[in-house]
This record gives sequence, structure tokens and C-alpha cells, in this order.
Amino acid sequence: MTFVLDIKANRKQTHIIKDDQEAIAIAHQLASKFTQGASDRDREGKVPLEEVNRYSESGLWGITVPKEYGGSFVSNVTLAEVTKIISEADSSLGQIPQNHLYIVESIRLDGTDQQKKFYFDQVLKGKRFGNAFSEIGTKNVADVQTRVTKTGSKYLLNGRKFYSTGALVADWIPVVASNDDHKTVIVILERGTPGLTIIDDWNSFGQRCTGSGTTIIENVEVSEEQIILQFQAFERPTTQGPVAQIIQAAVDVGIAKAALKDTLHYVRNYARPWIDVEIEHGYEDPLTLYNIGQVVIQVHAAEALLRRSGEYIDLANANPTDRTVAEASIAVAEAKAIAAEASILASNKLFELAGTKSTLRQYNLDRHWRNARTHTLHDPARWKYYAVGNFYLNAENPPRHPWL
Repeated sequence: MTFVLDIKANRKQTHIIKDDQEAIAIAHQLASKFTQGASDRDREGKVPLEEVNRYSESGLWGITVPKEYGGSFVSNVTLAEVTKIISEADSSLGQIPQNHLYIVESIRLDGTDQQKKFYFDQVLKGKRFGNAFSEIGTKNVADVQTRVTKTGSKYLLNGRKFYSTGALVADWIPVVASNDDHKTVIVILERGTPGLTIIDDWNSFGQRCTGSGTTIIENVEVSEEQIILQFQAFERPTTQGPVAQIIQAAVDVGIAKAALKDTLHYVRNYARPWIDVEIEHGYEDPLTLYNIGQVVIQVHAAEALLRRSGEYIDLANANPTDRTVAEASIAVAEAKAIAAEASILASNKLFELAGTKSTLRQYNLDRHWRNARTHTLHDPARWKYYAVGNFYLNAENPPRHPWL
């Protein structure tokens, strides 16, 4: 169905976060609230507008706005930490702003001064970017069929998108399109623009509350001021790709932590020992302890690599060269690969160790596996391993694009 949710209702003034410490503190406060009802929201599969409003009003959607435009421009270590904290509470809420943050980075890197002033002011006032990036049925994710064509002093935009995470609750819909020179640009449309249709048809078994459905763009007239020359970010060394990827990795780490937390709770309280060992409680089972240790180590490793990758991005931001940006991309690739595996491992081991009772629908613990399996498909870990191996063995820098 066409989505007509009133996103302006009951929205409050947006707080402006002053520094990294405040960002992390607010993330923890929100997470304690978002954890409540996360399972019920997953069952319903509805877009969590009330929670999204609270999230953006907290100021966390504006923490990457540069200081010269009024933002706090937190470190990428903090950006990843905030995303991880929220994702552990509710991974759908962790994922929804990922493309908003991507667009903020795009504007920072390649927006005109006029665009920066306008859109950063919008962000600090609580306005949200969604996305209309990916298409289905094309050769690959980089094969963009949506077109923006110049007609006199204006441009005409046409296309159809899927996986439009965040568009349903957004004030602005950035659309990835190919221009007349066959280069990739981002066209930012205001919600309600004639010819822009957002459809609530997301039906994945995981990340059910992200509302990542279809966006249709039909003969939408736009001006040059609405176009960000995104291709420029990948023609020179920038942190555009690594920033996109660290957010993805942080969501996966958050899912892994949530699954591990529930594993510990259910094993401690419900698991029974196996008949071949003389113990009283399931939490004393030596093979259970071995497997718990395996999951804990994997999750802690993912957290450590996530933080390390943020440090590399911050270094590249301070000195963007071919080498520093490549190192940042590879560091994030390492984090993303281990985060994907940790989330799948933790959400799968939960049932093996907690026992049959943990599969009962009333607990809805399968949401962790469903969310992990769905979100980790975004960027396949196998290509992360390839990029890391090629970098260290053959000194080959990774390609520049949003998926690495």
C-alpha cells in the first residue's frame, strides 16, 4: 500500500548534542527504552514512528554534522558505538538512520557550501533523510537504472527503487541516479513531492520494522541545488565508503550482543544438563561453557575490531590519502566480516545452548537470527576477506565504492 503516515505529528524540538560523551550517554538512555517492546514491535512488523521520533529528537541523528555548521562532528569510534548500542536494543532502529548518516557524509564531502548550510541546518532541526538507493533486477548493485536528465535549466528524474530503508519516516528522500554522463549522483527530494510515491511493501523475515520498501519516482522535476555529485567521493580518497560500512558493521555487532545477552539469560535460567554428565544445572555443563566461551570471544573480537576501524576512519579523515583511506576501508572490512559471523554464530548458538524451550513463539528469540541473517546479506563477508587478503598479500588497495 502507499504509505501516508503523518511523520510530522507529535514531533518535538531536537536537542543538539555537544560532544562524544554526551552522544554515548544519550544512546544508552534511549537503548534502555527501546529494549522495552522490541520483541512486540518485531511481531507486529510496523514502522516504529514513535521510537524514530524519540531517536531523532535526541540529537543522535545530527552528531556527524561538522562543527563549523553547528554540529558536534563526533569521532567515527563514537558513531559506531552509538549505532551498536541502539542496535543491541532494537536492530531495526539501529539500521533505520544508516542512510541518513550516509547522506550527511555525502553532503560533507561533496555538497556545495549552499547545500551544506541548508541541509545541515535541516538535520540539526531534526529533519531526517531516508533513501531510495538500491534497485532489484539489475546486473549488480552499482547498475543504476534510475535516470536524472537535464531538460533546459531543470532536471527530470525517473526510476523505481527497493530496500528504501528510512524513506517511510523521512522528511527528505535522497535518490541515487545516473546522470547524462552516466555518473552516479544523489538527488534529494522533499517528502510529498508530486511524482514521488513511497510504498509500504517490505516483507522480509528479518529487520521487519525498517520499512525498507519500494519508492517510485515518476517525472519529478528537480533543480541543480538538489543534486549531490556523489561520484566525486570515489574519484579521490575519501571516507565515504568506510563510513557507510562501519554503520553496517555496528548494526551486526549490536545484534550479536543482543543474542549473547539472551543466551546467557536463558542458559542460566532454563537450560538442563545433558544426561551423560553428573551435574545439577545446565549452566555447569562443560560443553555448554565451551560454546558460551566461543561466542563471547567472537563478540568481543567484533567489538574490538569495530572500535579499531573507527580509529582508522578518524585518521583518514584527518589526512585523506590513498594509503590512509585504503587502510580505513580494510579495517572496516575486517570489522564487518567478523561482525557478520559473530551475529550469525551468537543468534544460532542461542537455541543450541538454551534448549528447545527457547524456540517457543512467546519468547520470539528467533528475531535475533532473522535480523542477523537478513542484515548480514547487505554486504557479503566473503568479499571482505578477499579485500583484506589482497591488501596484505599483494598490496592492492580495495576498490572505492559504498560497499567497502
